[in-house]
Amino acid sequence: MPSSPILLTMGDACGIGPEIAVAAWAKDRGTDLRLVGDVGVYRRALRFMGLDLPVALLARSDDIAPPDCLPVWQPPGLPAGLLAQPLGRVSAGAGAAAARCIVAAVHEQQAGRSRALVTAPIHKEALHAGGVDHPGHTELLQALCADAQGQLPPVRMMLANDELRVVLVTIHVSLRQAVDQITAGRVLQTLRIADAALKRAGIAAPRIAIAGLNPHAGEGGLFGDEEIQHIAPAIAQARTLGIDAHGPFAPDTVFMRARHAPPAHPGEFDVVVAMTHDQGLIPVKYLGVEQGVNVTLGLPLVRTSPDHGTAFDIAGTGRADPASMAAAIRMARAMSA
Repeated sequence: MPSSPILLTMGDACGIGPEIAVAAWAKDRGTDLRLVGDVGVYRRALRFMGLDLPVALLARSDDIAPPDCLPVWQPPGLPAGLLAQPLGRVSAGAGAAAARCIVAAVHEQQAGRSRALVTAPIHKEALHAGGVDHPGHTELLQALCADAQGQLPPVRMMLANDELRVVLVTIHVSLRQAVDQITAGRVLQTLRIADAALKRAGIAAPRIAIAGLNPHAGEGGLFGDEEIQHIAPAIAQARTLGIDAHGPFAPDTVFMRARHAPPAHPGEFDVVVAMTHDQGLIPVKYLGVEQGVNVTLGLPLVRTSPDHGTAFDIAGTGRADPASMAAAIRMARAMSA
């Protein structure tokens, strides 16, 4: 196992992020895991989850904690008074602290002291209140990974569980805007990013299915011509680059074909490229949000996260389910091995 650790960021201290982080660590006990955030918040999270564990405050993110001690690295510059912020509420301090943990963890990875990043959920409103200009994880991570000329890396969202992987061409825009964003260039870029990411994860020759945009993938132009004008040409160009891309397929059946549920139903494909947010995420989430993992593809680092939000309504109750966080840790290990 690589010596550099996987860093788990705290997320929003007023949500369930710290709780699922400590619960996932307690079940895993992996020596490659370090929690990034406020030590007091993590101690409180242990109490909420009914865990009686000592906490080791690390001087460096790659230090090794004593056995059976929760390993916490508290980066410099965290806002004070996080424990005084009301649980389940938007807090500027919690938003600023969440961002500080992400920034610090990325810097550790860029310095070679970490091999992967697993991020607990943040709250976009709290992030904004905390003075962060970026609306979410993806945009903040892009900015932190910009090149010397300030060019942002092109990124895509992949949602995955044990049965299905989906990569999105468009993400958080209106459906009307998403249709306008579906161009041959953007689809081809998505195929290249997906192919490279799966190869890094150990799939030597990824089989990629591409969903059409329109019903029945346009039915030869009867229900729209995006497949003819943009999607099919991108697939053809991808195949000339050695990418094993297939489609476009009817969106209402391609996810069933790709679903890997052996022995009765081995998947025909390793990943589906979907055109829009809901087209791609509904099938994955239907199979179980608790096992879903969000992966940001295209970054020069490995980043995964649970497939849910801050769950303000249950923060502090001890009812938070760490299953998706545990799945995100497993995915981070696989992608950084």
